[in-house]
Amino acid sequence: MANALSAFDVQVTAAATDDDGCGKHLPSITLGKITRQEGYETIYFRKQTEFYKCSLPLRSWLRAHVSEFDAVHIHAVFSFASLAAGRAAASAGVPYIVRPLGVLNRWGMENRRKFVKALSFHFFDLPMLRKAAAMHYTSRMEMEDAARFGLKNLQRVIPIGMDLTPFDALPPREVFSARFPETSNTRNILFLSRIDEKKGIDLLIDAFARIAPHRPDIHLLICGGGHPPLIEKLQAQAISRGIATRITWAGQVTGELRLAAFSAAELFVLPSHSENFGIALLEAMAAGLPCLSTDEVALAADTVKDKAVLLTAREPAAIAAKFEELLDSPEQRHLLGQSARILARCDYSLPAMGKALQNLYREVLKN
Repeated sequence: MANALSAFDVQVTAAATDDDGCGKHLPSITLGKITRQEGYETIYFRKQTEFYKCSLPLRSWLRAHVSEFDAVHIHAVFSFASLAAGRAAASAGVPYIVRPLGVLNRWGMENRRKFVKALSFHFFDLPMLRKAAAMHYTSRMEMEDAARFGLKNLQRVIPIGMDLTPFDALPPREVFSARFPETSNTRNILFLSRIDEKKGIDLLIDAFARIAPHRPDIHLLICGGGHPPLIEKLQAQAISRGIATRITWAGQVTGELRLAAFSAAELFVLPSHSENFGIALLEAMAAGLPCLSTDEVALAADTVKDKAVLLTAREPAAIAAKFEELLDSPEQRHLLGQSARILARCDYSLPAMGKALQNLYREVLKN
């Protein structure tokens, strides 16, 4: 976002904690000092707690400097940084916009620390949202789901944009098969995303088990990192279904290997229970892959009218049936992939996102 906005003469300073996930701190950064990046600035502050990512230095900096900015764009809810930014901006009379990052959807609020979230939302987060000048959603589904809170501020949908140039010329599939030889002569189905319960990988394994016995040429690629206990549980599920040798667990893939995973795949699947957007799906679309997604992935729902993604219910039999449909129809795979590639470049590029964000900021300041 910061890179995209710099092309439209918007000066961005990104302030954050040094949280790097799983209790870690970002390495090799200077705390409390603004660093100039290409087109924008960053400043990081030490977090004091893992829960809520509390950072008192970040709060102090916000209070001292927020009045220097025309607007504040807050990313996430149920976060100390978000509350600190909202309160500092409100006190200084600076308008702020909140992008909830999907955590307001029903699945997330009911399946992730339900009671803690309910208390936090009632006493802290909802009052902060009500004072926001605008809400920034990345999909229409996310905005419609949040409508139940009755927010009266400006509501806008601006999808995530990506630098799509790496997908213009993908590396050959041999780059991937050199690392994972078992994928070299098979028809590969690709899952590429974070391994998490909400991603529906258990549904995917059961669906694959339904078609694998009578399709000896297909192979499932699962690319992504996650908590080891969950990965072990899913691998045990694959063993119990008798398909363990038909699955490659590639772990987290980056750089050329990540791009080569798309080259190695015949189709892409994202069987999530809930996604407020779906970056991995957008990457697959940009790569021109025929994509299958559940109807709870917001990006997929937004592409229905363009016939760029094939939708399925969140049920193994339904997913398996769609696999059969795509595997048996080269023409459908071609049309889906072509539509996906065109839509990604038209609606989800960095310039498209940057211009839409600039317009949102102007609208907020005008109001």
